[in-house]
Amino acid sequence: MIHRIIKHFLVNIATLYLVSLIVSGITFENGVNTLLLAGVALTIAALIVKPVINLLLLPINLITFGLFRWVGYAIALYLVTIIVPAFKLSNFVFAGLSTYWIAIPALTLTGIIAFIAFSFLISLISSVVDWILK
Repeated sequence: MIHRIIKHFLVNIATLYLVSLIVSGITFENGVNTLLLAGVALTIAALIVKPVINLLLLPINLITFGLFRWVGYAIALYLVTIIVPAFKLSNFVFAGLSTYWIAIPALTLTGIIAFIAFSFLISLISSVVDWILK
């Protein structure tokens, strides 16, 4: 059990850090201390709140094949921003990406849409990091 919680904590820290590198809008005012505290809060919120939200949204998740999994992260992120005052989510700003094969345009989102975008990206990256660690 403790091993699972520590793994979840490390995945959350890595995910928050990777998302902060990909998009701007995540602020860790006290640096690594805030990142660690936000990781602890997100782990607790994800282990307690997210299963309850996912259970309430089970019919929608079944119909959409789990596409609404990010809603649990959105609520957990909102709770973390309330609990950890030095952790802030403002505008979701993606500068864009242009390579030889693909071009992704710049994107700026604000308000509740920014929380949804952050939660979707955190859910996606967390799933990938979790899959790599298995």
